[in-house]
Amino acid sequence: MNNRKIIKGYKTLISSSFNVGTSKDKFKDGIIYTIYSDKYNSLKFGFAENNRDLEKNLSSEGLILLDRKKGKKKELILLITTLKELGIKFSDNLYFKYSNSLMRHLSTLGWPVGRSLYKQRKIKKELICA
Repeated sequence: MNNRKIIKGYKTLISSSFNVGTSKDKFKDGIIYTIYSDKYNSLKFGFAENNRDLEKNLSSEGLILLDRKKGKKKELILLITTLKELGIKFSDNLYFKYSNSLMRHLSTLGWPVGRSLYKQRKIKKELICA
């Protein structure tokens, strides 16, 4: 007989205050996207039901669209929850401070960030010109 002891551990559950509405909305098809604010050097992730809604969001806030793809609102919720659990901080309006670490996480998670990232191109261009 094995004389192994079973050690029970307790895990902490991190709750999220990110509300998105009814459960039917989570499974609705639409567009998930990443936008960049040069003014605040930050990224914002979102969900739009169609192209018109996406264009409205972009024009009203003066942001740069990095990339987009078809997806569900549930994917946005999972991304925000995952980034919170990774310890990446964000503002009340879900703006995340741009960093290479954040971009690596987004790429690993398969979030649309674009093939040639706007900020990396700008930084490399400034270094070459200096």
